[in-house]
Amino acid sequence: MSEVAAALPVDEALPAPKLFALGLQHVLVMYAGAVAVPLIVGRALKLAPEDVALLISADLFCCGLVTLIQSFGLTRWFGIQLPVMMGVTFASVSPMLAIAGANPGVQGAQLLFGSIIGAGIVALIIAPGISRLLRYFPPVVTGTIIAVIGITLMRVGINWIFGNPVGPTAPSLVDPAHSQWLAAIGAPGSGLPPVLTIPKGLALLPTLPNPKYADLAGAGIAGLVLVVILLVNKFSRGFLANVSVLLGIVVGAVVAAATGLMNFDKVGKAGWFELVLPFHFGMPLFDPLLILTMSLVMIVVMIESTGMFLALGEMTGTPVSRADLARGLRTDGLGTLIGGIFNTFPYTSFSQNVGLVAVTGVRSRFVCVAGGAILVVLGLLPKLAALVESLPTVVLGGAGLVMFGMIVATGVRILGQVDFKTNRNNALVVAVSVGFGLIPLIAPNFKQWMPHALHPLIESGILLTSVAAVLLNLFFNGASADESHAVQAAKEAEA
Repeated sequence: MSEVAAALPVDEALPAPKLFALGLQHVLVMYAGAVAVPLIVGRALKLAPEDVALLISADLFCCGLVTLIQSFGLTRWFGIQLPVMMGVTFASVSPMLAIAGANPGVQGAQLLFGSIIGAGIVALIIAPGISRLLRYFPPVVTGTIIAVIGITLMRVGINWIFGNPVGPTAPSLVDPAHSQWLAAIGAPGSGLPPVLTIPKGLALLPTLPNPKYADLAGAGIAGLVLVVILLVNKFSRGFLANVSVLLGIVVGAVVAAATGLMNFDKVGKAGWFELVLPFHFGMPLFDPLLILTMSLVMIVVMIESTGMFLALGEMTGTPVSRADLARGLRTDGLGTLIGGIFNTFPYTSFSQNVGLVAVTGVRSRFVCVAGGAILVVLGLLPKLAALVESLPTVVLGGAGLVMFGMIVATGVRILGQVDFKTNRNNALVVAVSVGFGLIPLIAPNFKQWMPHALHPLIESGILLTSVAAVLLNLFFNGASADESHAVQAAKEAEA
């Protein structure tokens, strides 16, 4: 960073046992959030369980690799050399789900990873100029975007508990007798049955309640996970409180296994060690609009990263210059590029770990270097990924309510800095932007008469909110030359 870097607390060398213990602590704090995104996206792509497990391994491996680059440094171009743990950003989930929903299967994975690689290259190019965009992201914009990220993801958590709107866990099913009748008359050599043989009340739309939807046993396990998380937060402090979500998932998994909802067949079949290889799903496909969509997400992500880096600089007593910011943001882009190559997702600094630095008071970046090395090793263990993939969705749902709800709460906290009393236009910015963000959630087919080429840009409520909030704030408030409020809002961002 500078000539005085050697005297800074971030360069403190710790004994190996302490380094390992503190690094493992950072890994445990981020683990639940790190594995959530590959589970969400892999299942949205309708990939086979072994492919979802591969996404988890690839994610852990890349989390570790990018953490090593960010914390240790790589040449003079990459790595802010602060105690930073890197993980997949939740801000990218909504557009990735839109891509997966429109293109399930292997081809969808190729399109998705092509868009991520393209966005990583764009982020590498624009990284030095991102800090100049802070003026366009005051608290009224940042808080609104982060709140909508949480609201959008809450749908995923709720569906994890009760069941997805379509598929085996849909709320209603087609009457089996009616579907059998339709299959019989469509069989080769079958004639049209007499009119009297048509089942009474024939309906080929779902009309019967599905016993697999909102199953009370599953909802009970999700509730147990939620209660464990709340109790740990109520009666513990420090490290235990920071890993409350992980502890809740562990308790839920034990109960699910004891009640027969979780089995370990896939864990038994998985290998003990396997390298993570690039382009598992074939060569990526590059769609310009999908790349643009993910690039817009990366701009929002890098604005938040800027705040994280500045907050860490203050916590560790380390001056952070524009050149340092450029190295850190360039690593966000490099990490995203690496993610696309190795079948995973866009990367940013994990705010939970920024908070852990404040809680423990340990400011050495080598703790996160150790954490990165641990993550790389975990990514090479297929049995661990298969175990995570085997978790019933109800277990994840109880934790999802907390993880995604906390993102909403962060947005609300940032909005608490906004002057709504003397500037009523700020309320309009929030109101209209949130409204735009909810359109894809409430009316997912709103785009059916619009040009198909526009669909990737408007399928994500997060992108609609981001564009609306930035433009409305410019219209009502202009772009302030004072970046201090925007910096403070970015520091508090935990999405």
